[in-house]
Amino acid sequence: MKKLINRVEAVVDEATQGLGLAHPDLVRVQAEPRFVARADAPVQGKVALISGGGSGHEPLHGGYVGRGMLDAACPGEVFTSPVPDQMVEAAKAVHGGAGVLFIVKNYTGDVMNFELAAELLQAEGIAVRSVLVADDVAVENSLYTAGRRGVGGTVFVEKIAGAAAEAGASLDEVERIARKVSDNVRSMGMALTSCTVPAKGSPTFELGEDEMEIGIGIHGEPGRERMKLRPADEITAMLAEPVIDDLGLKQGEQVIAMVNGMGGTPLLELYIVYRKLAEILGQRGITIARNLVGNYITSLEMQGCSITLLRADDELLRLWDAPVHTPALRWGV
Repeated sequence: MKKLINRVEAVVDEATQGLGLAHPDLVRVQAEPRFVARADAPVQGKVALISGGGSGHEPLHGGYVGRGMLDAACPGEVFTSPVPDQMVEAAKAVHGGAGVLFIVKNYTGDVMNFELAAELLQAEGIAVRSVLVADDVAVENSLYTAGRRGVGGTVFVEKIAGAAAEAGASLDEVERIARKVSDNVRSMGMALTSCTVPAKGSPTFELGEDEMEIGIGIHGEPGRERMKLRPADEITAMLAEPVIDDLGLKQGEQVIAMVNGMGGTPLLELYIVYRKLAEILGQRGITIARNLVGNYITSLEMQGCSITLLRADDELLRLWDAPVHTPALRWGV
C-alpha cells in the first residue's frame, strides 16, 4: 500500500483538519464529534442542509460546505457511515431556526444513523426532514443497500437544494426541490481498477489487467458485469444509455450532465468520455444545458468514471446557476 498518510487511524481526522486549514474563510472543523460547518453558521432564518457519509469520496461531502450548498457535513471513517452524535451536534451548531434538511445517500448505515439523529433532534424541538438519494441504475440491491445506491446525484441535490435554502425558501420548499432533483437524476459508473482502504491495506476487489467492471459502486460493490476492456466510446454508451432509458428522456428535453472521475482517472480521459456523451445525447435530440467534468464523488484512488444526468427545467437551471462558494464548487461569486 502506497499512500500519502501517517497513521491509518488518523487519516480522516488529519484530512478534515487540512480542509479546515486550507479554507478558513469557508469552513470550520470540529474534532469531536467530527463535522465540517460553514464558517458563518448558523445563518439565522435559513434552512440548514446537512449531509455526510463515509470518507474516501472527496470532495463529497466536506468540500461542498459553504454558501449555496451545505451548512454542515459529517465524515465517517473511510467507507464507513458517520454516527448519530455527529449529525446531532452538527445540526445544533448550524441550525438557524428554520429547520434542518438531511440529504442521505441510500446506504443502510447512513439511512439508519441519520434516522436516529433526526429522532433525537425532533425530541429537542428541532424540525428535521430527510431526503434519500438513490440514483444508481446499475443494480437494485447491493452489499450495503436495500434498493438503489446513492451516488453522483447527491452532488446535484446538495447544490440545487442548497441554492433554494440560500434564497430563503421554507423547509417545505427546500424539501420539495431536493425530492424533485432526487426523482429526476440517475447515474451509472465503471471501474478500471480497484481501490485500497487504508485500514485494510489491500485492494477492495480484484480486477484483471485487461478487465473492467460496469456498474461498480462507490465502495467497490459489484456492478452489472465484468468484461474485457473496451474503447472509451463503447464504455460511455454502456453507462449513458441505461441512464437515459431509466429517466425516460425524450427528444427536446434538457439535462445537467456530469462526467465524474472515481479518483484516479485523468481529466484527459474524462473529456474523451464527455465528448461521446455529448454525441449520444445530441443524436437523441437531448440538450446538455449545464455540465461538470472532473472529480466530484470519488472512490479513493480508483480508476474509472461515472455519468450522472439530471432532467432539467427552468426552476432547476435557475437554482443550479445561483452563486455557490465551497472548497470544491464555486461560481457566481
